[in-house]
Amino acid sequence: MTNKDYAAQERKYEFISSQHGGYWRHDFVDHAYLYNLYFPPESFFERLKDQIHELVLNYPMAQDALASLVGELIGQPSERIVVGNGAAELIKIVSGHIARKLIIPVPSFNEYANAAPAGNVIEFPLEPPYFQLDVDKFAAEIIRSKADIAVVVTPNNPTSLLVPKSDLTRLLDKLSGHDCMLIVDESFMDFARDRDQETLEGEIAQMPNLTIFKSMSKAYGICGLRIGYMLTLNSEFADKVREGIHIWNINGFAETFLELAPQFRKDFSDSCEQVKADRDKFYEELQSIQGLTAFQPDANFIFCRLPDHCPSGPEVTKRLFVEHNIYIKHCQGKTLPASDRYLRIASRTQAENHKLIEALRDIIGGAGS
Repeated sequence: MTNKDYAAQERKYEFISSQHGGYWRHDFVDHAYLYNLYFPPESFFERLKDQIHELVLNYPMAQDALASLVGELIGQPSERIVVGNGAAELIKIVSGHIARKLIIPVPSFNEYANAAPAGNVIEFPLEPPYFQLDVDKFAAEIIRSKADIAVVVTPNNPTSLLVPKSDLTRLLDKLSGHDCMLIVDESFMDFARDRDQETLEGEIAQMPNLTIFKSMSKAYGICGLRIGYMLTLNSEFADKVREGIHIWNINGFAETFLELAPQFRKDFSDSCEQVKADRDKFYEELQSIQGLTAFQPDANFIFCRLPDHCPSGPEVTKRLFVEHNIYIKHCQGKTLPASDRYLRIASRTQAENHKLIEALRDIIGGAGS
């Protein structure tokens, strides 16, 4: 690489690292954003093309019809569902306008805290080196602080660690009678090893203090369509969220995806299995880098701690991009000790994952064990 090429790539990195999307336009390998590479199938896009004139020219469905479509897909009554323009829209409504005091374990997905007014968020630290949630201590802090909204992301972002269902049901029991809604964000649950045994969707009818959030972008690979949903038995809470939704918050392309998705259940299940297989192989390869700590993942990405002898997370991230045209996320700025020593790396295809392993080994100087 010439000095001129290096400088151009550095400028490109500075631009990309300031953006929140549009990466596909810039010709690099994206190990930063977290989505399913194997879904939707090509036949879905063919169906979409057949309707493109109608989708562009006509108003989309309203909220009640959209909730019915999601309900058919997940096997839940539509009155329990609110559909958002991505989970981000629902988070903005709950964190920004409903919660009086919100508590969340950290590190976690920053948007819950970022969307809340200053002073309305309590951060409950997950302790290194394992970052597991102690639900008994968390429940005690929720009750002590009188938080009215508590959030648990499982599998968590950026740690990729699942909170066991048994722990969450115990947490719900402890919060019963304390006027606190527990939001469990299951956006990455489809990549968990025992998804059907770990999701709380089947328990929703018995738990009025539970709300499940789900970003469909991650599991279904539809980041550009912007679909998320909220599931709760608590009709009062659901109505409060609906009041913050715009009349046409979901466009016709997203609506059509929801209409067609039930026809692709097998394709979706197979795609998740492929993601998990790639992820597991990637985890094995990351463990071969001497000194690097890779946390066993439950989602489609892997949380890593860099060895002390190597450059920082921001430096490694920049060098991967400038020298190898690969983009990952460092965790500097996340709420955790020594945040600049941690990386979050999305799993892609096995070939792409292997290239990243070789590039990472070259940068941090770890020989195979």
